[in-house]
Amino acid sequence: MQFNGKTLSLNQIRYFVTVARYLSYRRAASALGISQPTLTTQINALETTLGVSLLERSRSGTLLSPQGKALLDAAEDVLQAGQRFTEIARGLSDGEGATFRLGIPPTLGPYLLPHILPELHARKPNLKFYVREGAPQQLHYGLLNGDYDLILSPLSSKSSQVVVQPLFTEPLKFVIPSDHHLAGQKLVHPSQLGGEKVLTLEDRHHFHYQVHEICLQIGASLQRDYEGTSLDTLRQMVVMGMGVAFLPGLYIHSELHKPEALHVCEIEGMPIQREHSLAWRNTSPGRQSFRALAALMREIISERLSEAVIVSEQPAE
Repeated sequence: MQFNGKTLSLNQIRYFVTVARYLSYRRAASALGISQPTLTTQINALETTLGVSLLERSRSGTLLSPQGKALLDAAEDVLQAGQRFTEIARGLSDGEGATFRLGIPPTLGPYLLPHILPELHARKPNLKFYVREGAPQQLHYGLLNGDYDLILSPLSSKSSQVVVQPLFTEPLKFVIPSDHHLAGQKLVHPSQLGGEKVLTLEDRHHFHYQVHEICLQIGASLQRDYEGTSLDTLRQMVVMGMGVAFLPGLYIHSELHKPEALHVCEIEGMPIQREHSLAWRNTSPGRQSFRALAALMREIISERLSEAVIVSEQPAE
C-alpha cells in the first residue's frame, strides 16, 4: 500500500494493532514472534509514513495516542480484509471458492445439469457456475477467447491450447410415432429405414451433422424443410407424424417418462453415440482443480445416470 508516496505494509498495521491490544511492546513482540527492537523499529516506520504518533510510551506503560485511537478500528478492518483476501485466494487456488463460466449445448444442459449440479453443490458448496448455452462450435471459440472458463461439449478439440477430459458417452435413440409400421420393435434393421423421412435440428447444432451422417449410412432422407429449433420441437413433429428422428439418450431419460405417442428403439448392429467432454484452456490457473472436477463429475454421473449413459474411464495422466 502507498501513503504519501511511501510504502505501508500489512505487517506494520498488524504490529500496531497487536501493541494496541496488549499495551505492551514486550508482550506484543512475544505474541508476534519477533524481537522487541524489531517491533519498535516497525512501529516508528509506520508513524513516520503516516505522519502521526500512534502510541505513547512512558514509565507507567504504553498508551494509545488520540490519533492511534482514531485509526485503530480502521487498522483492524484492514487486517480483516487482508485475511479475507487470503482466504478467498486460497479457495480459488483449490478451485473451491470461484464462480466459473460454464458453456454447454442446449441439447445437453437441461437434461444433464439437473442431475449433477445439486450433488456438486452438496459436496462443494463454495463452487459456483454461471451457465450459458451455445452451439458446440461457438463454445469452443468462446473458450479460446476467454468467454468461458469451462465448456461441456460433444466436440473433441484438436487445439493444443485446450485440455479435454472425456466424461461420458451418450446413446442416440431412434424415435418413431406410435402408429408407425415399425412401432413395437426394440431393434430395427438399417435396411428397414431406407427412404424414411428423418427430422433433425437446425444446422447450427453439432447434432444436425451427426444425424446427417447417419442418414447417409442407412439411406434415409434428411428433411431440411422441417428442421426443429429444439429437442422438444423435434419430438412434437415426430408425434404429429411428420417423420422420424434420433433423440439423445439423456433427453429421453429426462423427458419421455410416458412416451405413449412415441416409440423408442435402436438400430440393429449400429450403435449410435456421442461423447461429451469437459474442456478448459491449458493456461487456466484452475487447470489442476478442473481435473479433479472432471473426476467428480464422472463419479456423480456414474451414481445418478449409469442407466442412461456410459461413463468414461479416468484418463491416464
